[in-house]
Amino acid sequence: MNTEAFAAHESNVRRYGRSFPTVFTKAIGATIQDEAGKTYIDFFVGSGALNYGHNNPTIIGPAIEYLAGGNIILSLDMYTAAKREFIEVFVESILKPRGLSYKIQFPGPTGTNANEAALALARKYTGRSNVMAFTNAFHGMSLGSLAVSGAASTRQLGGVARHDVIRVPYEGYPSHAFDSAAYIDYLIGDPGSGIEKPAAIILETVQAEGGMNTASAAWLGEIQSVCRKHGIVLIIDDIQAGAGRTGDFFSFEFAKIEPDIVCLSKSLSASGFPLSVVLMRPDMDIWTPGEHSGTFRGNNLAFVTAGAMFKLWSDRQFKADVESTTAKLQAHLDRLVDKFPRCIEQKRGRGLMAGLKCHSQAVVGRVHDVAFQNGLLIEASGPNRDVIKVLPPITITEDELEHAMSILESALQEQVSDDHATI
Repeated sequence: MNTEAFAAHESNVRRYGRSFPTVFTKAIGATIQDEAGKTYIDFFVGSGALNYGHNNPTIIGPAIEYLAGGNIILSLDMYTAAKREFIEVFVESILKPRGLSYKIQFPGPTGTNANEAALALARKYTGRSNVMAFTNAFHGMSLGSLAVSGAASTRQLGGVARHDVIRVPYEGYPSHAFDSAAYIDYLIGDPGSGIEKPAAIILETVQAEGGMNTASAAWLGEIQSVCRKHGIVLIIDDIQAGAGRTGDFFSFEFAKIEPDIVCLSKSLSASGFPLSVVLMRPDMDIWTPGEHSGTFRGNNLAFVTAGAMFKLWSDRQFKADVESTTAKLQAHLDRLVDKFPRCIEQKRGRGLMAGLKCHSQAVVGRVHDVAFQNGLLIEASGPNRDVIKVLPPITITEDELEHAMSILESALQEQVSDDHATI
Protein backbone atom coordinates (compact mmCIF):
# COMPACT_ATOMS: atom_id res chain seq x y z
CA MET A 1 0.00 0.00 0.00
CA ASN A 2 1.67 3.22 -1.17
CA THR A 3 1.34 5.89 1.55
CA GLU A 4 4.58 7.75 0.76
CA ALA A 5 2.85 10.92 -0.46
CA PHE A 6 1.04 11.33 2.84
CA ALA A 7 4.14 10.76 4.96
CA ALA A 8 6.26 13.07 2.81
CA HIS A 9 3.88 15.98 2.28
CA GLU A 10 0.91 15.93 4.66
CA SER A 11 1.18 17.72 8.00
CA ASN A 12 1.94 15.82 11.20
CA VAL A 13 -1.52 16.84 12.40
CA ARG A 14 -3.07 13.99 10.40
CA ARG A 15 -4.72 11.50 12.72
CA TYR A 16 -7.05 8.96 11.19
CA GLY A 17 -4.60 7.90 8.50
CA ARG A 18 -2.38 6.72 11.33
CA SER A 19 -5.29 4.90 12.99
CA PHE A 20 -6.35 3.18 9.77
CA PRO A 21 -3.10 2.73 7.80
CA THR A 22 -4.46 1.87 4.38
CA VAL A 23 -5.62 3.80 1.30
CA PHE A 24 -9.38 3.78 0.84
CA THR A 25 -10.98 4.01 -2.57
CA LYS A 26 -14.67 3.05 -2.61
CA ALA A 27 -17.57 2.85 -0.19
CA ILE A 28 -21.22 1.85 -0.20
CA GLY A 29 -23.64 1.57 2.68
CA ALA A 30 -21.90 0.28 5.81
CA THR A 31 -18.78 -0.86 3.95
CA ILE A 32 -15.61 0.85 2.79
CA GLN A 33 -12.92 -0.66 0.55
CA ASP A 34 -9.19 -0.03 0.22
CA GLU A 35 -7.14 -0.08 -2.96
CA ALA A 36 -6.01 -3.64 -2.26
CA GLY A 37 -9.65 -4.72 -2.47
CA LYS A 38 -10.13 -5.42 1.24
CA THR A 39 -13.58 -4.52 2.59
CA TYR A 40 -14.22 -3.11 6.05
CA ILE A 41 -17.44 -2.50 7.95
CA ASP A 42 -17.47 1.14 9.00
CA PHE A 43 -18.32 1.80 12.66
CA PHE A 44 -16.43 5.10 12.41
CA VAL A 45 -18.68 6.69 9.74
CA GLY A 46 -16.68 9.88 9.30
CA SER A 47 -16.75 10.51 13.06
CA GLY A 48 -20.53 10.63 12.91
CA ALA A 49 -20.90 12.44 9.58
CA LEU A 50 -22.24 9.43 7.66
CA ASN A 51 -25.17 8.18 9.73
CA TYR A 52 -26.97 7.06 6.57
CA GLY A 53 -24.00 5.14 5.22
CA HIS A 54 -21.73 5.78 2.27
CA ASN A 55 -23.31 6.73 -1.05
CA ASN A 56 -26.84 5.88 0.03
CA PRO A 57 -28.63 5.76 -3.36
CA THR A 58 -31.82 7.32 -1.99
CA ILE A 59 -29.76 10.32 -0.86
CA ILE A 60 -26.99 10.52 -3.45
CA GLY A 61 -29.27 9.87 -6.44
CA PRO A 62 -30.97 13.29 -6.29
CA ALA A 63 -27.55 14.97 -5.95
CA ILE A 64 -26.23 13.25 -9.09
CA GLU A 65 -29.32 14.37 -11.00
CA TYR A 66 -28.98 17.91 -9.63
CA LEU A 67 -25.29 18.10 -10.52
CA ALA A 68 -25.86 16.77 -14.03
CA GLY A 69 -28.54 19.41 -14.61
CA GLY A 70 -26.15 22.35 -14.45
CA ASN A 71 -27.83 23.70 -11.32
CA ILE A 72 -26.26 26.20 -8.95
CA ILE A 73 -23.80 24.73 -6.43
CA LEU A 74 -22.66 27.68 -4.29
CA SER A 75 -25.11 30.44 -3.51
CA LEU A 76 -23.93 32.16 -0.30
CA ASP A 77 -27.28 33.06 1.32
CA MET A 78 -29.08 33.91 -1.91
CA TYR A 79 -32.41 32.24 -2.59
CA THR A 80 -32.30 29.03 -4.65
CA ALA A 81 -34.83 26.35 -5.47
CA ALA A 82 -32.72 23.75 -3.64
CA LYS A 83 -32.58 25.88 -0.49
CA ARG A 84 -36.34 26.51 -0.63
CA GLU A 85 -37.03 22.78 -0.86
CA PHE A 86 -34.60 22.10 2.01
CA ILE A 87 -36.49 24.55 4.23
CA GLU A 88 -39.94 23.33 3.24
CA VAL A 89 -39.15 19.63 3.67
CA PHE A 90 -37.31 20.23 6.95
CA VAL A 91 -40.30 22.09 8.36
CA GLU A 92 -42.88 19.56 7.13
CA SER A 93 -40.98 16.32 7.79
CA ILE A 94 -38.92 17.16 10.86
CA LEU A 95 -40.09 20.23 12.78
CA LYS A 96 -43.89 20.12 12.53
CA PRO A 97 -44.30 16.42 13.46
CA ARG A 98 -42.32 17.17 16.64
CA GLY A 99 -44.25 20.31 17.51
CA LEU A 100 -41.18 22.49 17.03
CA SER A 101 -41.08 25.98 15.56
CA TYR A 102 -37.62 27.36 14.86
CA LYS A 103 -36.08 29.93 12.57
CA ILE A 104 -33.18 28.48 10.56
CA GLN A 105 -29.77 30.12 10.26
CA PHE A 106 -27.19 28.90 7.75
CA PRO A 107 -23.72 29.72 9.15
CA GLY A 108 -20.48 28.30 7.75
CA PRO A 109 -20.62 24.61 6.82
CA THR A 110 -19.12 22.94 9.89
CA GLY A 111 -20.28 22.10 13.38
CA THR A 112 -17.98 24.57 15.06
CA ASN A 113 -19.39 27.33 12.81
CA ALA A 114 -22.86 26.50 14.13
CA ASN A 115 -21.71 26.54 17.75
CA GLU A 116 -19.88 29.85 17.29
CA ALA A 117 -23.02 31.41 15.83
CA ALA A 118 -25.19 30.02 18.63
CA LEU A 119 -22.89 31.36 21.34
CA ALA A 120 -22.70 34.76 19.67
CA LEU A 121 -26.48 34.93 19.33
CA ALA A 122 -27.05 33.97 22.97
CA ARG A 123 -24.65 36.68 24.12
CA LYS A 124 -26.28 39.27 21.82
CA TYR A 125 -29.80 38.26 22.93
CA THR A 126 -29.10 38.38 26.67
CA GLY A 127 -26.46 41.10 26.76
CA ARG A 128 -24.36 38.83 28.98
CA SER A 129 -20.92 37.40 28.19
CA ASN A 130 -20.50 34.31 30.38
CA VAL A 131 -21.38 30.87 29.06
CA MET A 132 -21.80 27.76 31.19
CA ALA A 133 -20.28 24.57 29.77
CA PHE A 134 -19.71 21.06 31.06
CA THR A 135 -16.91 18.76 32.08
CA ASN A 136 -15.75 16.47 29.23
CA ALA A 137 -17.61 18.55 26.62
CA PHE A 138 -16.39 18.96 23.04
CA HIS A 139 -17.86 21.64 20.81
CA GLY A 140 -15.36 22.21 17.99
CA MET A 141 -11.94 23.53 17.00
CA SER A 142 -12.46 27.29 16.56
CA LEU A 143 -11.68 29.58 19.48
CA GLY A 144 -15.16 30.06 20.94
CA SER A 145 -15.93 26.36 20.65
CA LEU A 146 -12.56 25.43 22.14
CA ALA A 147 -13.28 27.68 25.09
CA VAL A 148 -16.41 25.72 26.01
CA SER A 149 -14.79 22.32 25.46
CA GLY A 150 -13.62 20.35 28.48
CA ALA A 151 -10.32 18.64 27.68
CA ALA A 152 -7.26 20.60 28.78
CA SER A 153 -5.30 19.56 25.68
CA THR A 154 -8.07 20.91 23.47
CA ARG A 155 -8.55 24.20 25.31
CA GLN A 156 -4.82 24.97 25.12
CA LEU A 157 -4.87 25.05 21.32
CA GLY A 158 -4.53 28.44 19.66
CA GLY A 159 -2.28 29.92 22.30
CA VAL A 160 -4.66 32.62 23.50
CA ALA A 161 -6.59 33.01 26.75
CA ARG A 162 -10.22 31.92 26.81
CA HIS A 163 -12.48 33.92 29.07
CA ASP A 164 -16.15 34.07 30.02
CA VAL A 165 -16.68 30.32 30.48
CA ILE A 166 -17.96 28.72 33.69
CA ARG A 167 -17.20 24.99 33.91
CA VAL A 168 -19.80 22.88 35.69
CA PRO A 169 -20.26 19.11 36.25
CA TYR A 170 -22.15 17.04 33.68
CA GLU A 171 -24.64 14.46 34.94
CA GLY A 172 -22.77 11.70 36.75
CA TYR A 173 -19.64 13.81 37.33
CA PRO A 174 -17.83 12.99 39.54
CA SER A 175 -20.43 10.38 40.48
CA HIS A 176 -24.17 9.84 40.19
CA ALA A 177 -24.48 10.58 43.89
CA PHE A 178 -23.88 14.25 43.07
CA ASP A 179 -26.90 16.28 41.91
CA SER A 180 -25.24 18.53 39.34
CA ALA A 181 -28.49 20.14 38.17
CA ALA A 182 -29.34 21.27 41.71
CA TYR A 183 -25.77 22.51 42.13
CA ILE A 184 -25.99 24.57 38.94
CA ASP A 185 -29.32 26.07 40.03
CA TYR A 186 -27.84 27.04 43.41
CA LEU A 187 -24.64 28.40 41.86
CA ILE A 188 -26.55 30.68 39.50
CA GLY A 189 -29.00 31.88 42.14
CA ASP A 190 -26.58 32.46 44.99
CA PRO A 191 -25.20 36.02 45.13
CA GLY A 192 -22.19 34.69 47.01
CA SER A 193 -21.17 32.17 44.35
CA GLY A 194 -18.79 34.60 42.69
CA ILE A 195 -20.13 34.07 39.16
CA GLU A 196 -22.16 36.26 36.89
CA LYS A 197 -25.36 34.86 35.42
CA PRO A 198 -24.45 33.21 32.09
CA ALA A 199 -25.94 34.05 28.74
CA ALA A 200 -26.30 30.37 27.88
CA ILE A 201 -25.79 26.80 28.94
CA ILE A 202 -24.42 24.67 26.10
CA LEU A 203 -24.50 20.88 26.27
CA GLU A 204 -24.45 17.60 24.36
CA THR A 205 -27.05 15.01 25.35
CA VAL A 206 -24.38 12.37 24.63
CA GLN A 207 -20.78 13.50 25.03
CA ALA A 208 -19.29 11.66 22.08
CA GLU A 209 -15.68 12.78 22.34
CA GLY A 210 -15.91 13.05 26.12
CA GLY A 211 -16.37 9.31 26.58
CA MET A 212 -19.97 8.64 25.47
CA ASN A 213 -21.35 10.07 28.72
CA THR A 214 -25.14 10.21 28.53
CA ALA A 215 -27.64 12.62 30.03
CA SER A 216 -30.91 11.25 31.34
CA ALA A 217 -34.32 12.65 30.41
CA ALA A 218 -34.85 13.77 34.01
CA TRP A 219 -31.54 15.66 34.17
CA LEU A 220 -32.12 17.37 30.82
CA GLY A 221 -35.56 18.44 32.03
CA GLU A 222 -34.00 19.87 35.19
CA ILE A 223 -31.39 21.80 33.20
CA GLN A 224 -34.12 23.26 30.99
CA SER A 225 -36.05 24.28 34.11
CA VAL A 226 -32.93 25.97 35.52
CA CYS A 227 -32.49 27.90 32.27
CA ARG A 228 -36.09 29.07 32.22
CA LYS A 229 -36.04 29.99 35.89
CA HIS A 230 -32.99 32.20 35.49
CA GLY A 231 -33.56 33.54 31.95
CA ILE A 232 -30.66 31.61 30.41
CA VAL A 233 -30.51 30.38 26.80
CA LEU A 234 -30.35 26.58 26.50
CA ILE A 235 -28.18 25.49 23.55
CA ILE A 236 -28.18 21.83 22.53
CA ASP A 237 -25.11 20.89 20.49
CA ASP A 238 -26.67 18.11 18.38
CA ILE A 239 -23.85 18.05 15.86
CA GLN A 240 -22.81 14.43 16.42
CA ALA A 241 -25.76 13.12 18.43
CA GLY A 242 -28.43 14.53 16.11
CA ALA A 243 -29.66 13.74 12.58
CA GLY A 244 -30.83 10.27 13.61
CA ARG A 245 -27.81 9.00 15.53
CA THR A 246 -29.61 8.15 18.79
CA GLY A 247 -32.63 6.61 17.03
CA ASP A 248 -34.70 9.80 16.93
CA PHE A 249 -33.93 12.67 14.59
CA PHE A 250 -33.01 14.98 17.48
CA SER A 251 -31.14 13.48 20.41
CA PHE A 252 -33.23 15.45 22.93
CA GLU A 253 -36.64 14.19 21.77
CA PHE A 254 -36.79 11.42 24.36
CA ALA A 255 -36.52 14.01 27.15
CA LYS A 256 -39.46 16.03 25.82
CA ILE A 257 -37.58 19.31 26.12
CA GLU A 258 -37.55 22.24 23.71
CA PRO A 259 -34.15 23.95 23.56
CA ASP A 260 -33.90 27.63 22.74
CA ILE A 261 -31.15 26.93 20.18
CA VAL A 262 -30.15 23.68 18.44
CA CYS A 263 -26.96 23.21 16.42
CA LEU A 264 -26.84 20.58 13.65
CA SER A 265 -24.06 19.52 11.28
CA LYS A 266 -22.08 16.31 10.51
CA SER A 267 -24.85 13.98 9.24
CA LEU A 268 -27.26 16.82 8.47
CA SER A 269 -26.43 16.51 4.76
CA ALA A 270 -26.60 12.69 5.06
CA SER A 271 -23.95 12.47 2.36
CA GLY A 272 -20.66 13.87 3.64
CA PHE A 273 -21.24 17.26 1.98
CA PRO A 274 -20.50 20.02 4.54
CA LEU A 275 -23.60 21.67 5.98
CA SER A 276 -24.69 23.13 9.30
CA VAL A 277 -27.66 25.02 10.66
CA VAL A 278 -28.58 26.87 13.82
CA LEU A 279 -32.21 26.52 14.89
CA MET A 280 -33.48 29.28 17.16
CA ARG A 281 -36.69 30.34 18.82
CA PRO A 282 -38.33 32.88 16.48
CA ASP A 283 -38.14 35.69 19.06
CA MET A 284 -34.37 35.15 19.31
CA ASP A 285 -33.78 35.95 15.65
CA ILE A 286 -32.36 39.40 16.33
CA TRP A 287 -29.52 39.26 13.79
CA THR A 288 -29.19 42.21 11.45
CA PRO A 289 -28.61 41.39 7.75
CA GLY A 290 -25.04 40.23 7.16
CA GLU A 291 -24.13 40.42 10.85
CA HIS A 292 -23.06 36.77 10.86
CA SER A 293 -21.70 35.32 7.65
CA GLY A 294 -19.78 32.52 5.95
CA THR A 295 -18.75 32.01 2.32
CA PHE A 296 -19.80 28.37 2.12
CA ARG A 297 -23.17 28.64 3.85
CA GLY A 298 -24.99 27.99 0.57
CA ASN A 299 -23.98 24.40 -0.32
CA ASN A 300 -26.82 23.44 -2.65
CA LEU A 301 -25.68 19.83 -3.13
CA ALA A 302 -25.94 19.44 0.63
CA PHE A 303 -29.41 21.00 0.58
CA VAL A 304 -30.48 18.38 -1.97
CA THR A 305 -29.11 15.37 -0.08
CA ALA A 306 -30.40 16.65 3.26
CA GLY A 307 -33.87 17.06 1.77
CA ALA A 308 -33.83 13.46 0.56
CA MET A 309 -32.85 12.33 4.06
CA PHE A 310 -35.60 14.38 5.76
CA LYS A 311 -38.21 12.59 3.67
CA LEU A 312 -37.05 9.24 5.07
CA TRP A 313 -38.32 10.31 8.50
CA SER A 314 -41.86 10.47 7.12
CA ASP A 315 -41.61 6.76 6.20
CA ARG A 316 -42.97 4.51 8.96
CA GLN A 317 -40.98 1.53 7.73
CA PHE A 318 -37.74 3.49 7.85
CA LYS A 319 -38.38 4.51 11.46
CA ALA A 320 -39.34 0.96 12.38
CA ASP A 321 -36.12 -0.35 10.83
CA VAL A 322 -34.06 2.16 12.85
CA GLU A 323 -35.83 1.05 16.04
CA SER A 324 -35.15 -2.59 15.20
CA THR A 325 -31.48 -1.95 14.48
CA THR A 326 -31.17 -0.02 17.74
CA ALA A 327 -32.61 -2.90 19.75
CA LYS A 328 -30.32 -5.44 18.08
CA LEU A 329 -27.20 -3.33 18.63
CA GLN A 330 -28.02 -2.75 22.29
CA ALA A 331 -28.63 -6.49 22.81
CA HIS A 332 -25.23 -7.27 21.26
CA LEU A 333 -23.51 -4.74 23.51
CA ASP A 334 -25.22 -6.08 26.64
CA ARG A 335 -23.98 -9.55 25.74
CA LEU A 336 -20.41 -8.32 25.25
CA VAL A 337 -20.45 -6.51 28.61
CA ASP A 338 -21.58 -9.72 30.32
CA LYS A 339 -19.07 -11.89 28.46
CA PHE A 340 -15.96 -9.74 28.84
CA PRO A 341 -15.87 -8.21 32.35
CA ARG A 342 -12.07 -8.41 32.25
CA CYS A 343 -12.09 -5.91 29.37
CA ILE A 344 -15.30 -3.88 29.69
CA GLU A 345 -16.49 -1.87 32.67
CA GLN A 346 -19.84 -0.69 31.31
CA LYS A 347 -21.95 0.13 28.29
CA ARG A 348 -22.44 3.82 27.55
CA GLY A 349 -24.32 6.00 25.11
CA ARG A 350 -27.85 5.75 23.80
CA GLY A 351 -29.52 4.24 20.78
CA LEU A 352 -27.13 3.86 17.86
CA MET A 353 -24.61 6.15 19.56
CA ALA A 354 -23.02 3.61 21.86
CA GLY A 355 -19.78 3.00 23.67
CA LEU A 356 -17.96 0.38 25.67
CA LYS A 357 -15.98 1.79 28.61
CA CYS A 358 -12.93 -0.43 28.97
CA HIS A 359 -10.46 -0.88 31.82
CA SER A 360 -7.65 0.96 30.06
CA GLN A 361 -6.52 2.80 26.96
CA ALA A 362 -4.28 -0.18 26.18
CA VAL A 363 -7.29 -2.50 25.95
CA VAL A 364 -9.03 -0.15 23.52
CA GLY A 365 -5.86 0.23 21.45
CA ARG A 366 -5.40 -3.51 21.05
CA VAL A 367 -9.08 -4.12 20.28
CA HIS A 368 -8.98 -1.29 17.71
CA ASP A 369 -5.93 -2.80 15.98
CA VAL A 370 -7.28 -6.36 15.89
CA ALA A 371 -10.68 -5.18 14.67
CA PHE A 372 -9.02 -3.20 11.88
CA GLN A 373 -6.96 -6.22 10.80
CA ASN A 374 -10.16 -8.26 10.66
CA GLY A 375 -12.20 -5.70 8.72
CA LEU A 376 -13.92 -3.36 11.20
CA LEU A 377 -13.27 0.36 11.73
CA ILE A 378 -13.83 1.61 15.28
CA GLU A 379 -12.68 4.73 17.12
CA ALA A 380 -11.72 5.51 20.72
CA SER A 381 -13.08 8.39 22.78
CA GLY A 382 -12.88 9.86 26.26
CA PRO A 383 -10.22 11.94 28.01
CA ASN A 384 -8.24 8.74 28.60
CA ARG A 385 -9.13 7.17 25.22
CA ASP A 386 -10.54 4.16 27.07
CA VAL A 387 -14.00 4.02 25.43
CA ILE A 388 -14.76 2.14 22.22
CA LYS A 389 -17.18 4.18 20.14
CA VAL A 390 -19.74 2.01 18.38
CA LEU A 391 -21.29 4.05 15.56
CA PRO A 392 -22.79 1.86 12.85
CA PRO A 393 -24.69 3.52 10.04
CA ILE A 394 -28.30 3.67 11.14
CA THR A 395 -29.14 2.01 7.80
CA ILE A 396 -26.83 -0.99 8.36
CA THR A 397 -28.28 -4.36 7.35
CA GLU A 398 -28.84 -7.12 9.88
CA ASP A 399 -26.17 -9.31 8.28
CA GLU A 400 -23.64 -6.46 8.34
CA LEU A 401 -24.39 -5.72 11.97
CA GLU A 402 -24.01 -9.39 12.93
CA HIS A 403 -20.70 -9.63 11.07
CA ALA A 404 -19.35 -6.43 12.63
CA MET A 405 -20.27 -7.51 16.13
CA SER A 406 -18.63 -10.89 15.58
CA ILE A 407 -15.40 -9.10 14.61
CA LEU A 408 -15.60 -6.91 17.71
CA GLU A 409 -16.29 -9.97 19.87
CA SER A 410 -13.29 -11.77 18.39
CA ALA A 411 -11.07 -8.77 19.09
CA LEU A 412 -12.23 -8.69 22.71
CA GLN A 413 -11.72 -12.45 23.00
CA GLU A 414 -8.17 -12.11 21.70
CA GLN A 415 -7.53 -9.44 24.31
CA VAL A 416 -8.78 -11.78 27.07
CA SER A 417 -6.67 -14.64 25.70
CA ASP A 418 -3.58 -12.44 25.63
CA ASP A 419 -4.20 -11.40 29.24
CA HIS A 420 -4.49 -15.04 30.31
CA ALA A 421 -1.29 -15.89 28.45
CA THR A 422 0.67 -13.27 30.37
CA ILE A 423 -0.55 -14.36 33.81
